Amino acid sequence: MLRRTNHPNHDPAPVQKDGNSSNSFSLLAVMGKDAKLEGKFDIADSIEIECEVGGELKVGGKLVIGEKGCVSADVRTVDAVIQGEYKGNMVAIGSVEITPSGRVDGNIETNSLVISKGGFFNGNVVKLKEGEVAKPQVHLVKEKMRANENS
Repeated sequence: MLRRTNHPNHDPAPVQKDGNSSNSFSLLAVMGKDAKLEGKFDIADSIEIECEVGGELKVGGKLVIGEKGCVSADVRTVDAVIQGEYKGNMVAIGSVEITPSGRVDGNIETNSLVISKGGFFNGNVVKLKEGEVAKPQVHLVKEKMRANENS
């Protein structure tokens, strides 16, 4: 099933063409327990995936792979939140978050990666090339919380 909604459970703050963030966004959702999509997809906005998707994805906003989502694709996106399974090579000019239920097997090119306790990552992280986005950040959420407690 395809549908477009305003999604209150995610805080994407997508970057607009002028470089500013937007507080509300439209999220295209692809779901269905037996749904399987294969191909080359070019999505201008944000998308949430709750089914199997394979091939190639280019996302102009935030990619959310839901807990029931399974994506085996090469991805280029602004931001990504991985709650389900992801296999492939990803380039994210914004940030990538692997939640406690998220599983990643592949390579990620980004300047900001957050892996929550319980999240799984098998692969390599590469800093984006100079000029795409500034200052790399890699955080383990548990470590970050300890640093805040000591302050």
